[in-house]
Amino acid sequence: MKAVIVRTAKETRRPDGSFLKFDDNSAVLINNQLEPVGTRIFGPVARELRAKQFMKIISLAPEVL
Repeated sequence: MKAVIVRTAKETRRPDGSFLKFDDNSAVLINNQLEPVGTRIFGPVARELRAKQFMKIISLAPEVL
């Protein structure tokens, strides 16, 4: 089973110089077609998923930071 990391407690640096840090670590399980296995995502996800073509995860998430 494959997964995509959507939140990390360790800060990540963005190209504009800002840092993004979440309270917990979280992942979304995906199938072989890179689509999420589940139908609900709780909590925010990082905006960087859009550049990696995980648009279905972005659309299911309640907030994109």
